[in-house]
Amino acid sequence: MKNETFFKNYELLIDAPNSVEELRELILQLAVKGKLVPQDPNEETASVLFEKIIADKDRLIKEKNFKKSKTLPEIKKDEIPFDVPKTWKWIRFNDVGEWGAGSTPDRKNPKYYEGSILWFKSGELNDGYIYDSNEKITVDALKDCSLRLDKPGDVLIAMYGATIGKVAILEIEATTNQAVCACTCFSGIYNCYLFYLLKAYRRNFSNQGAGGAQPNISRQKIIHTVAPLPPFEEQKRIVAKVDQLMALCDELEARQQKKHEQRIHLNNAALDKLLTAPTPEEFAQHWQRICDNFDLLYDAPETVGQLRQAILQLAVQGKLVAQDEGDEPASVLVKKIKAEKEMRVEEGNIKKSKQLPLIKNTEIPYEVPDGWTWVRLNDITNIGTGSTPLKSNHKYYEDGSIPWITSSLTSRRYIDAPDIFITQLAVKEYRLKKYPPDTLIIALYGQGKTRGQVSQLKIEATINQACAAIVFIEPFEDIKNYVRLVLEKKYDELRSLAEGGAQPNLNVGKIKETLIPVPPLKEQKRIVAKVDQLMALCDELEAGLVQAQTDGGKLMEAVVHHVLEV
Repeated sequence: MKNETFFKNYELLIDAPNSVEELRELILQLAVKGKLVPQDPNEETASVLFEKIIADKDRLIKEKNFKKSKTLPEIKKDEIPFDVPKTWKWIRFNDVGEWGAGSTPDRKNPKYYEGSILWFKSGELNDGYIYDSNEKITVDALKDCSLRLDKPGDVLIAMYGATIGKVAILEIEATTNQAVCACTCFSGIYNCYLFYLLKAYRRNFSNQGAGGAQPNISRQKIIHTVAPLPPFEEQKRIVAKVDQLMALCDELEARQQKKHEQRIHLNNAALDKLLTAPTPEEFAQHWQRICDNFDLLYDAPETVGQLRQAILQLAVQGKLVAQDEGDEPASVLVKKIKAEKEMRVEEGNIKKSKQLPLIKNTEIPYEVPDGWTWVRLNDITNIGTGSTPLKSNHKYYEDGSIPWITSSLTSRRYIDAPDIFITQLAVKEYRLKKYPPDTLIIALYGQGKTRGQVSQLKIEATINQACAAIVFIEPFEDIKNYVRLVLEKKYDELRSLAEGGAQPNLNVGKIKETLIPVPPLKEQKRIVAKVDQLMALCDELEAGLVQAQTDGGKLMEAVVHHVLEV
């Protein structure tokens, strides 16, 4: 496949994951391999150009405008990563210009800051042109700290951390901190070509910097790296072509964004009709319309989450299935559960909990159908937590056989095996409760998205203090599936109730007070069955999107590989 054919037909692959990003990378790789523009046999070769560059460098040294550097070793064959045209030459980055890193003036010295000299840090490099810095330093700082004053047109590259390999071209005189290296190009090196060359080498530099806690490269690593040098006029043609194709990428990216926004608008409108459907019959019509037009409404697997949330919202509002006047009202069910719970408290099987406040009208977020009722979660369940036996005491863990659950395991839908076991001694001394199978475990705190996650025990187990256990009262365990559904719908709401600093926590009290809309028991079962059915359809639709993305990604990789190999 010729490059021209690929770019003319690229829109056929535009929906592949990261397609525009892949295209940008392909353009850069073609550019530095001499495959983006044709070579002109009448042009001066890179070997002749290189001799002139060396002569220019020697002149600068004699004029004391450039410090003579240590001679670098000749390039070996095993250092050359790919073939280039015959008119090109392999050199080291040291041969393209004068390289120098910056530094950070003493922060404790007030005379070094709030000056007029631009001072760039690696995070400010934007893969484009830069002309203003977040901080400015003084002439004293430039003088006392031996900072290099970089010229307009100099090319900068970031050497540390997450920004490693990012580049920029200065539009104004400036200096940098130690995480940035700058290059003033010799005559015969087009600075825009160096800019794109460094971008094409980003992955290479990132790999060189891997290994430590903070990835980094150095000026020495940069100047020792081998680089392809085209004839000077070809450098200009390469830059012009890359600019043209990058503009095309910008256009394709904008088109993708517009298409995505249109899908979101259509999706929101479709979901709004679904959520406001006054009857189950109208709900079924709007649901079918979504299924029939799924490819128009959803373009990525992650967007299906919005549809799942809509299904859960309809379920807890009583709009997903029809009500049956013959069903026993939920208020009767709740009275039975409360009576059973009180009896177990009297028998000493359940510890009596603190009386919760009555539900106020202002707390109720929406109306529910006749036959439903609002309760606090602790009214119809028994809620507790756990603790962590001292980790340094091996008697609590060594040869343990009792499952001990942490909040990290709530990422699983069902918990059928723990990561850690504890001993009977730990259970006894820490008064840990063993929770039965079917208990719901909700994370009170944890890393990332853990807080608010709900899982279900399939084994008897103890838990740590980062979890709350929701135990259902026999013989009313059938409500567990519906309650779980409600808690999954309340994930974001529960997370927002957390308090604290760097790691906000939920507490058991707030879980106990959580409001639950309770339907009649038979309707609960109909709701759960309907949700399961619709979620299975979501799974199927989501799987189709994942497969389409996978296929598109593989096709894109194959085409890019073919183009690069031609």
